[in-house]
Amino acid sequence: MSLDWALGAAVIAGAFFVLGLAGFGNGLVALAFLPLVMSPADAIVLLTVYTVLATIVIFVPLRADFDPGGMPALLLGSVLGTPLGVWVLAALPASALTRLIGLVLLAVVALEWLGVYPARLPGRRWALGAGVAAGVLGAGVGTPGPPVVLFAASQGWSPRTIKANLQAFFLVNQVVIVIGYWWAGLLTAAVWRYAAAFLAPATLGLLVGMALFARVDHTRFRRIVFAILFASGLLLVVRG
Repeated sequence: MSLDWALGAAVIAGAFFVLGLAGFGNGLVALAFLPLVMSPADAIVLLTVYTVLATIVIFVPLRADFDPGGMPALLLGSVLGTPLGVWVLAALPASALTRLIGLVLLAVVALEWLGVYPARLPGRRWALGAGVAAGVLGAGVGTPGPPVVLFAASQGWSPRTIKANLQAFFLVNQVVIVIGYWWAGLLTAAVWRYAAAFLAPATLGLLVGMALFARVDHTRFRRIVFAILFASGLLLVVRG
């Protein structure tokens, strides 16, 4: 067992533990460290492939809590935003965009902690805007979660509904992005080798996180969500 594999396995297990617990955040956690053992592009594509499978596993036990309200606009926005994100990943350095995302996240978390983050963001335009942002960010820098999570946090849904709706969105979002990666030639042999090598730690982390989610109440879940967003924002600003 090489040091690179051990580091990659620990990072991926931790990232998918976060996904199993909160329903998002695996890309933000993993991409802070995975580029130490593989190229950033391979890391982003690998996580996208894994997330397609993980969202199905998480969604099945939560399917009765799924609320389709807002989902059509979210998904339409994601499809519209994905081509631009694929172009960003294939053609442009993403450091400036990554830092901007981090700063926006920190600002939003500050609003929540100050008690001024809106409890409700009604209307399809918010869902459409969140979906477009998720498509761009998911394909471009591997972080589709923040815009959709912030939208979900303002809809008055229960933790189980938030998590179920996030998985339904991410499943479609990530499948569309994988198709874009295939079209752009980013689904390389190296990505599939990494996918085989790190499948076991990803699965273990996911299942442990899902088991702990059952013990989280609504207030604590919201705190967990914004704590992850805060940590993610710091990582994005530092990592660039």
